[in-house]
Amino acid sequence: MSRRRPNLLYIMSDQHTQRVTGCYGDPVARTPALDRLAARGVAFENAYTPSPICLPARMSALTGCYPVTQECWTNTDMLPSDRATFAHALGAAGYRPILVGRLHAIGPDQMHGFARREVGDHSTNWVGGLRHDMGVLDKTNDPYRASLQKSGPGQSAYEKHDVDVTAATCAVLEEIAARRKTGDDAPFAMSVGYMLPHQPFVAGKAEYDLYVGKVGMPDLPAPDPDREHPWLRQWRESTGTLSVTAEEILRARTAYYGLVTRMDALIGQLLHRLESLGLAEDTLVIYTSDHGDQIGERGLWWKMTFYDESAKVPLILSWPGRLPEGERRNQVVNLVDLVPTLLEALSAPALPNVDGRSFLAVAGSGSHPWVDETFSEYCSDAVEPWAGTAPVQHRMIRTGRWKLNYYHGYRPQLFDLERDPRETCDLAEDPAYRPVREALVARVLAGWNPEAIARRVLQRRRDKEILAAWCRTVKPPDTYRWPLRAEDNWLSEV
Repeated sequence: MSRRRPNLLYIMSDQHTQRVTGCYGDPVARTPALDRLAARGVAFENAYTPSPICLPARMSALTGCYPVTQECWTNTDMLPSDRATFAHALGAAGYRPILVGRLHAIGPDQMHGFARREVGDHSTNWVGGLRHDMGVLDKTNDPYRASLQKSGPGQSAYEKHDVDVTAATCAVLEEIAARRKTGDDAPFAMSVGYMLPHQPFVAGKAEYDLYVGKVGMPDLPAPDPDREHPWLRQWRESTGTLSVTAEEILRARTAYYGLVTRMDALIGQLLHRLESLGLAEDTLVIYTSDHGDQIGERGLWWKMTFYDESAKVPLILSWPGRLPEGERRNQVVNLVDLVPTLLEALSAPALPNVDGRSFLAVAGSGSHPWVDETFSEYCSDAVEPWAGTAPVQHRMIRTGRWKLNYYHGYRPQLFDLERDPRETCDLAEDPAYRPVREALVARVLAGWNPEAIARRVLQRRRDKEILAAWCRTVKPPDTYRWPLRAEDNWLSEV
């Protein structure tokens, strides 16, 4: 008798830095659900985002392509509907893929291959669409100093969104279990998109109080102005974070830990329901995040850089009877690699034009051959008010022990992660490492032309101006939009 095709439960959070997780070695973070998932599966130590910003990372995680391949670099770029996604491939294999929660796609296609969608996004589907109202937490969800000033115990609507996502996911699992009782044993493939622990740095009082006095100041202080990379210095200046009070730092960091714990509890509800309904036996469970958060390390906040706090993501795969339990992998992988991996696992057709490589064999055995090389890119068009004064074209390469961060128009950064895992010693200007620097810069620029990207981004920006004007006039309806209410955002007295 042939074995039934496996199920998929793919959970993606937003802005979860890898190191703030118990199973990744944080002695303070309370993440029992993720720790248990890792104990029952394989955790990757060196998983990277294709872009340290939401939309391009998420679109790349759909397609298995880097931003340059699919031309999605910013939070207002639109993924073409004819770009095949893993959801399309799953549908082609006979699944009816379901999405619950966050997708963060711009444009009329709010499905991108999913056959069913629940809850939806908190934000507009359109360039120029009606923005969500964060009420008293205005601007705290974007890279503004306000997110540090208005931080602490309270509630953001993002948490309420994720509560609804959890309830809807559990309801779908119950539907599937009920069908199984009638003899319908069709496999399921469900993706779950959370908002937490993305700022606002505002956590429920219970979760916030768990960490009061336990989360200290950042391990890495802001660098000396004479040694700080000029673009990073400019970024901190444009976001008003050159000088942040100790009180703000501790409040924001404490709240971030609280948000991680709250998210973990919601994930725990999903995993418990999966098991209690008898659906866990042949289900591949994946947990990851679109990118990380720097939470004050080096004086930096949010994402948008290639330091590991921003560019590295947690990645855990658990598959009873198919993958080993309690093992770690040091191979360098990327979210673009996750697409061919899950398609191979579910015996779905491979997407023909991906940049990623399946690491399913690596998940099964750490000794399987693998090339430790990956990329991440951050390019802006300066449309968003927080994007800076001018567009940028940045790209990172991680290959073996080396990481090089390329900033077009600026000097690069070079780190030896074997000797310097916290990236505190920039070797780019050291003559002894010039051959390494030159080789990695050449590798970064192979097939990636910053001038061509700048021209293409400008062309698309001009289109966006028309699209935004059209949206303001026509007022197209948002589909699959979750009703965020301004009054659901509030701060307690600290």
